[in-house]
Amino acid sequence: MPSLTRKRWRYALRKYFLVFVEMSLLPSSGVYTKDFVVGLKYRVKRKIGCGSFGDIFLGINITNGEEVAIKMESSKARHPQLMYEYKVYRILNGGVGIPHIRFFGVEREYNCLVMDLLGPSLEDLFTFCGRRFTMKTVLMLVDQMIGRIEYVHVKNFIHRDIKPDNFLMGIGRHCNKLFLVDFGLAKKYRETRSRVHIPYREDKNLTGTARYASINAHLGIEQSRRDDMESLGYVLMYFNRGTLPWQGLKAANKKQKYERISDKKMSTPVEVLCKGFPAEFSMYLNYSRGLRFDEAPDYMYLRQLFRILFRTLSHQYDYTFDWTLLKQKAATRLPQQSEGVEVNQSQSGNEAK
Repeated sequence: MPSLTRKRWRYALRKYFLVFVEMSLLPSSGVYTKDFVVGLKYRVKRKIGCGSFGDIFLGINITNGEEVAIKMESSKARHPQLMYEYKVYRILNGGVGIPHIRFFGVEREYNCLVMDLLGPSLEDLFTFCGRRFTMKTVLMLVDQMIGRIEYVHVKNFIHRDIKPDNFLMGIGRHCNKLFLVDFGLAKKYRETRSRVHIPYREDKNLTGTARYASINAHLGIEQSRRDDMESLGYVLMYFNRGTLPWQGLKAANKKQKYERISDKKMSTPVEVLCKGFPAEFSMYLNYSRGLRFDEAPDYMYLRQLFRILFRTLSHQYDYTFDWTLLKQKAATRLPQQSEGVEVNQSQSGNEAK
């Protein structure tokens, strides 16, 4: 557990367990004011994050006080994506771990997507837990993560940006449920009726986040289901190790950095990447990398791989994640602290993804 002062404990709790830290609206955004109402009933409150395309705001339903998330992008954007993302969400509607969409429309020259408010991302929680998850937490998460990706694939889409930032925990009675979000880069990989798979292509630009991208994506090969699964493998090892071997590489520009990441990823054997961890992780990655372009992953096999490991390690599937324990420990300390202590938010530069 990270060593935290009382002030930092209070800040961490506010940021990660009271849904979102309070943030003032950006002065430069101008248009986002407190009287901004979307769809006649969702008032914009404050900015709470960013997606692949556009900013995300906390909103409130003025008819019943329910809090929601509102994603916005300028309708004058050169390549608007929110309408497309809305259409993907409509297709995925009703799936476990898929946020419900309340409204989509244009307000004050902004495309606005209103959806369920969710909790912190796995990236946020990873940081809160000292940038390392226990094996129990990783194995409880992977079971849900594979399930979310499988559902998207069943609906004929691939996500193409599998990373910790795009998995969010729910809130309230859904606090132990994992949600998959941000479908701006999702792509249909087969026709709905004919189920004909998209053709194999090369010379494609890298889509997604380089840190977690598959080797084939780096090589410019059209992405398919196998690439989502391989990306998940890198996410799992990121949680296990704390970092990946290709993080922190320096380069003169983005193109060269992507090339360095690709070279390092291809030159790092799976056995080296997974050294010191249960063999199931290298088995998962080797399986994912070995899939053919149009081959359907055996999701049940992969889930069983980790479920058997979970039982072998004598863990209990009690939804007690690492952050659950930290939250409980912190809660016992908070009453002893005096009120009104100023909390200084430290700013740390994030590595380019």
